[in-house]
Amino acid sequence: MMQRSNFLVGVILVIWFVISFVTNIMGPLMPIVIETYKLNLTMAAFLPFSFFLAYGVMSIPAGIMTERLGGKRAMLIAFALNFIGALAIVLYPVYAVALASLFIIGIGMAMLQVIINPLMRVAGGEEHFAFYSVLAQLIFGAGSFVSPFVFTYMMEGLSSPVQGNGFLNLFSSLVNGDMHWTALYGLFTMIFVLIFVLLFTIKIPKVELKDDEKSGTGAVYLDLLKDKKVILFFFGIVAYVGTEQAIANWMSQFLKQYHNIDPTTQGATAIAWFWGLMSIGCLLGLVFLKLFDSKWVLKTAAVLALTAISLALFGSSAVSYYAFMTCGFTISVMFSIIFSLALNSISAHHGSFSGILCSGIFGGALVPLLVGALGDWVGLRYAMIILYATVGYILYLAYYAQPLIANKTVKLKELFKL
Repeated sequence: MMQRSNFLVGVILVIWFVISFVTNIMGPLMPIVIETYKLNLTMAAFLPFSFFLAYGVMSIPAGIMTERLGGKRAMLIAFALNFIGALAIVLYPVYAVALASLFIIGIGMAMLQVIINPLMRVAGGEEHFAFYSVLAQLIFGAGSFVSPFVFTYMMEGLSSPVQGNGFLNLFSSLVNGDMHWTALYGLFTMIFVLIFVLLFTIKIPKVELKDDEKSGTGAVYLDLLKDKKVILFFFGIVAYVGTEQAIANWMSQFLKQYHNIDPTTQGATAIAWFWGLMSIGCLLGLVFLKLFDSKWVLKTAAVLALTAISLALFGSSAVSYYAFMTCGFTISVMFSIIFSLALNSISAHHGSFSGILCSGIFGGALVPLLVGALGDWVGLRYAMIILYATVGYILYLAYYAQPLIANKTVKLKELFKL
């Protein structure tokens, strides 16, 4: 049994922060990138599509690669890919390179998410794994919350350089013309290098995967894919991640297009609070899941999400602005509940099933692309009505699910006794 390492737990939490910080920058960037490359909504949607396509392609192979190479080598490969992808955008900031680079970064991020969950279990200890998993969720949310504010700071600073600001002056030389947003990828490049060096120099234990963390054989995957429940829950993950990313990626463009809200400042702030409220919702969700059946919590969340989406799409400027933020709160518990209901609905092969479910993160590529393509035809407002279908499907799952094991709840009077 390996000695627990609080330092390694800290490193893993930093990696969670970086994954979120980089992954969710596309929302604030979307209006700027559309303007830079003179894109229609469909072409713009291919940028997040490229990134999340990598998740769909790499989730299962990344698990197999980690088993064969070990966690340290796999993480070093992942950060090397992240570095190459970010540097390419800085050096050659053209649309085609951006597409390829985001796909490469997406592969790296998909690999990292597969690796660091079992590594956290080993480094922090199984008895603390639930606590650290929740902490990692909060750190992930913090990365998404901070990212838009860094975007605003860098965009405003590089647009109007301040003499003596060493931090921004460091990145100003990387900017090609007036493409100030590319400096963000210069920042990402530096972060990736620092973490690569850190990982290279520290000792990382070999992780013995538990049965429910291991990838199965091809026959196991085929058997699982024949199960109706597996397919339904896979599309549940597709629907959730698609909903989350469609809102996050198109929110700023929607507010700019329909309400003339500046994407560099107010639009970025709305996205930041979308993620911030999602983290707050996750915390409250832990309480609700101790008090109520998870299916009831999921049904309630879906109804509230449909209400918030309606207000965001059809409300006044102020109502739309705050409703988009509130969407983060309403959808916050959906991913974890869908995932747990899925795993609790079958009795074996949880590792392979988890790989299939993680491939559903491809929804983050598919749904924003559908919104963009439809938006060029009927307008962005009516294109985002697709979200009624994705959230409606999640509501259907909440009624359909028949888990073998229900979440344990406590009665209010028992809670007060504690």
